[in-house]
Parts: sequence; structure tokens; C-alpha cells
Amino acid sequence: MLRGFYNSASAMVANQRYQETLTNNISNANTPGYKQDQGVTRAFPEMLIKESGRLQLPVKSGLNLPQDRGIGSMHTGMYLQETVPSFTQGGLRETGTATDVALLQKGAPDETGFTFFNVRNEDGETRYTRNGNFTVDGEGFLTTNKGNYVLNAEGNPVQTGGMEFTVRNDGTVEIDGEEEPLGITYTPDASQFIKEGGDLFRAGEDAVTEEARGKEDMEFEVRQGMLERSNVDAQATMTEMMSNYRSFELNQRVLRAYDQNLQSAVTEIGRVQG
Repeated sequence: MLRGFYNSASAMVANQRYQETLTNNISNANTPGYKQDQGVTRAFPEMLIKESGRLQLPVKSGLNLPQDRGIGSMHTGMYLQETVPSFTQGGLRETGTATDVALLQKGAPDETGFTFFNVRNEDGETRYTRNGNFTVDGEGFLTTNKGNYVLNAEGNPVQTGGMEFTVRNDGTVEIDGEEEPLGITYTPDASQFIKEGGDLFRAGEDAVTEEARGKEDMEFEVRQGMLERSNVDAQATMTEMMSNYRSFELNQRVLRAYDQNLQSAVTEIGRVQG
């Protein structure tokens, strides 16, 4: 009985954590370049149950050997192991604002490969983003809407000097007749990138990063005056939230039933024996 109690409780905890993930996805449905998180659920390790005893042989043999007889496996509940971003291309939305830039990936040499804009965080470290909702600060530098410098291909901040500049489809910024390519990174396995908040990703220990330009079979375009939409499907996410909530309620009812059975075992059975 207690095993079922724990199984239901662990499922409720997993449902609650997954609901938080879905809620965060919905709240970022209108965030440019946002990549929705998907939950990965795992079962706790199975336990193999065996019956231990002695093998009774005829008396004449004088042997009494130990034996183990397999009974079966016992499940010990489930948990939400991790949340993983879904790196799929979001649709493009036209804004008409010169500082808005969308990165459109048209083809990649690796099935799990993905491209990102290079930016510099407040600690001076390189980070990656798909949110091209850029702006120009008071010193004329191109920054993200969180104030992080947008980097060029050499890893230096891009200075436009103002709002009047052009971004070509290959990601080259034209400023007063001069050209400066935006820093665009390609990774063959985007699952190695980790969310840091503020629309930023950092490369994990095993992540491989390469310059997207010149990469064989790599096709991308940069569209000025447009933004990449979030890849969250609001309708599907709301449906999943309702399904997850029903699962939580079901486990709650099972937990309540186990609790009532335990109460009966303590009160009624104890009264009969007394």
C-alpha cells in the first residue's frame, strides 16, 4: 500500500514541475525567438524482487542449499528528469523597424544543427540568442533589448552610430559605405546549448561552435525589419496543460484513496483486534 502511496506522490510532483514548464512556455508565446521547453519524464529505477530461502532436499542427501526465486519487478514512481529546448524555426513577423533582425535557417548539414546571433553578456562572455529584437544604445552600439552588445564575426561589438543602417541577407551590416558582418554561430548539436534566461544560451562543455558563414551545406538568411516568432503553439500547449492537470487530479484521488485505506487499517482493524 505504501508503495502505491509513494508512486502517486512522485507522479504529482512530476505533474507540478511539468505544469510550471508549460506555463513558462505560454508566458513567452510572444517573445521573439523564444524556444519552448519540453519535459523529459523518467521512471525511477526498477527493483527486482526475489524470495530468499533454503532448498529442501531429501533427508538422505544431507544437503540444505540456499535458493533465490524471482518474484518480479517493482516500480518506484516517476520524475521529471529535465526540460529540453525545442530548436525549431519560428515563423517570421514583419515589424518595419530597422533594428529588428530575424535569422532564418533554410538548411543545415546536421539534423540537430542550429544557428544563433553572437552577443556579449554583462560579464563580458559570449552568449547566443535567436531574439533579434535589437536596439541602438546611447553610444551607437547595437545591443539586445536587455542591453547586451551584439557582436560581429570577430567578436567585437557592432557600432552603427545610429538607426540608419542596412543589413543584407548574408548578415553583413552596411554603415556609411563600410561593411561589418554580424557574428553568427552554428552548432551541429543544439541540445548542447543551455538556457541562461534573458533569451540567452550558453554553450555546454561538449558543445561544438563554428562560424556559420562558409560552412558547407549551411543555408541561412538574415532579414532586416522582421522578427522570428516564438515556436510555442499556444493552442497545443493549453491542451497539454489541461491534460497534465487532469493527470495531477487523478493521482490526487489515488493518493486520497490510499490515505483513507491507511486510516481504516489504523482505526477499524486495530479496534477489532482490541
